[in-house]
Amino acid sequence: MTAPVLWAVVGATGTGKTGLSLDLADALAARGRRAEIVNADAMQLYRGMDIGTAKVPEAERRGIPHHLFDALAVTDEAAVAWYQDAARTVISDIHRRGADAILVGGSGLYVSSVLWDFRFPPRDEALRARLEAELEAAGTGALYARLRETDPVAAGRIDPRNGRRVVRALEVLAQGGETHGGALPDAPEFWHPHTRIVATAIDRDELVPLLDARVDRMWEQGLVDEVRALRADGLERGVTAARAIGYAQALGQLRGDLTRAEAIAETQALTRRYARRQVSWFRRYADAAWVDARRVDATRLAAGGGGGA
Repeated sequence: MTAPVLWAVVGATGTGKTGLSLDLADALAARGRRAEIVNADAMQLYRGMDIGTAKVPEAERRGIPHHLFDALAVTDEAAVAWYQDAARTVISDIHRRGADAILVGGSGLYVSSVLWDFRFPPRDEALRARLEAELEAAGTGALYARLRETDPVAAGRIDPRNGRRVVRALEVLAQGGETHGGALPDAPEFWHPHTRIVATAIDRDELVPLLDARVDRMWEQGLVDEVRALRADGLERGVTAARAIGYAQALGQLRGDLTRAEAIAETQALTRRYARRQVSWFRRYADAAWVDARRVDATRLAAGGGGGA
């Protein structure tokens, strides 16, 4: 039997990664190769965050084992170093069972942390505390300006409003390390020797209306009710979960800070911006085979072909 493969199905939000991962698993099974799916979407790690993350329901998983979905409470902080270890452990277990692993998601830093032989810089809790105190006192803008002066490449890949990411980047730089944004995608060696990357893409002119409609559906499907229930579980205390696109806006609506229309419009704008950043990140994956998930032939992908339209 040939060695188990680590597949990565990556791409911007709304480009069909989930459906393609399921089709690929079925196509591999038809060739006698079992496959299991591993989540690489930072927000799908959280229990109860289903509608706003477009998490595939268990009933629609076609009997294919799924891992690292619903792994965290909304009050937990999602850390990339933790995720790297958890995902690699799961993937190694899948391979020991003789199955292929399909890593699927659009969180670029999370995907890269698994695929490449990258070791995370250490944490300095005292330095982190000082930076967080400065963040609280001076705001994200001042720290982001410092990051932009020190490492403009990394600054260009971080949302200027994401204080947590800015603090971590400055913490790493202060220790003489290289920031996540500058290091990961250019790492030279794959962690697993048998790795194949499939990247999904849709032309932006087509993708934007699809994303806007997707956000509308989330509100229609009850995102605000989902967020209301998650508030009881401590969502607003969550360092990571409360900032998730859509969830932060639904919280704003529940608090009366935003109208329904404003919450939807803000979520749509942030989703479009996030999709642009995802495309920029994954375009640096030189080994990726780019496909349109709506037209790709999963059977050909499983057989080692390009997938075709």
